[in-house]
Amino acid sequence: MLQLGYIRNNREKVLKGLEKKQFKELDLLDKIISFDDQRKSLQMQSDELLAKRNLVSKEIGALMAQGKKEEAEGKKIVVSSMKETIDALGLQLAETEASLNGILYRIPNLPADVVPEGSSPEENKVIREHGNIPVLHEGAVPHWDLITKYDLVDFQTGVKITGSGFPVYKGKGAKLQRALIQYFLDYNTAAGYTEYIPPYVVNAASAFGTGQLPDKEGQMYHIGADELYLIPTAEVPVTNIYRDEIIPSSALPVKMTAYTPCFRREAGSFGKEVRGLNRVHQFDKVEIVCLTEASKSYGFLEEMVGHVEQLLQNLGLPYRILLLCGGDMGFTSAMTYDFEVYSAAQQRWLEVSSVSNFESYQTNRMKIRTKDENGKTQLLHSLNGSSLALPRILASLLENCQTPDGIKIPEVLQPYFGSATIS
Repeated sequence: MLQLGYIRNNREKVLKGLEKKQFKELDLLDKIISFDDQRKSLQMQSDELLAKRNLVSKEIGALMAQGKKEEAEGKKIVVSSMKETIDALGLQLAETEASLNGILYRIPNLPADVVPEGSSPEENKVIREHGNIPVLHEGAVPHWDLITKYDLVDFQTGVKITGSGFPVYKGKGAKLQRALIQYFLDYNTAAGYTEYIPPYVVNAASAFGTGQLPDKEGQMYHIGADELYLIPTAEVPVTNIYRDEIIPSSALPVKMTAYTPCFRREAGSFGKEVRGLNRVHQFDKVEIVCLTEASKSYGFLEEMVGHVEQLLQNLGLPYRILLLCGGDMGFTSAMTYDFEVYSAAQQRWLEVSSVSNFESYQTNRMKIRTKDENGKTQLLHSLNGSSLALPRILASLLENCQTPDGIKIPEVLQPYFGSATIS
């Protein structure tokens, strides 16, 4: 969440940032300041009464030592009355802080200055494109037909076992999925990311830490009996590894990667936009996460963009990189690049990765800090990116690499897959 002091000291800048992000509840800023004023007043009253109570308590001890019992008893009544007032102030303070935090959680992160204005995906800025759109042979078909032809994924059995949006990968489809995951992890660890296998369910504190709660509560699968959530991305458990910790500056940057299944209760439209692997409720993804000093975070953002870009080049997929406009960015992000690969059979772009800098928005919630050269505690910046999300990568590979004789496997995947083609 945004830091309270920053909101108070930069009200107009915060307002402009929220307007760029198309946030409508601008009146919440005044409520935040009002609740903070109330919190400060209650804290001051409580502190003053505590100091007076301590002083009177010392006087009682001195009076008792002098044998002035009656006078001491009178002061005990005063102390008792003070305690009741202090307790009441404590309750008011707790309620005020809860109200204040409740509003702070509703305020999104501010976009970086370079983020373009805009309210829809059509206003995102294309940074660059790479690769040629493949010319497919006559009779080329979308990936959902290729999946059936080569018996790679069984959607109907997934419906029987669970429901729509839970595919069953089988045979060469399962093997290709595993090859992609292993290649992505090897590629990431070779670049200095430490691999983790985190839990696939998290508690509410973890979901609040990365900003899934309260913003995306309706998109997550909730285990009500245990108050746990199935993860929508590895970002949630991996970033929370360092929640409530002070990381020595000598250990920075912290670079982590993890493969996990991801679960999202996304409501989708009908038709080819969500057909096949275009949108599912359970999918595999490899994630990269970075924690670093504020002064270095945008350098690492560009490094992570280059990392994902090289990965797509290695797979031989045509792609483009978009800088998201203010209105199309995620709730917690200060700056986001989206990667889209071209699906030749569907003749459209498919998002396969988002690489984002959250600045101190997540780390303020999670209290992930370091100490500067003066020994002062500072919030770190957090970044993450998909490296990569598999369903649409698999879909584009099948479509773009199809030939009359089968599916050609990219060269970098062949050692993992054990074959050059699917036929």
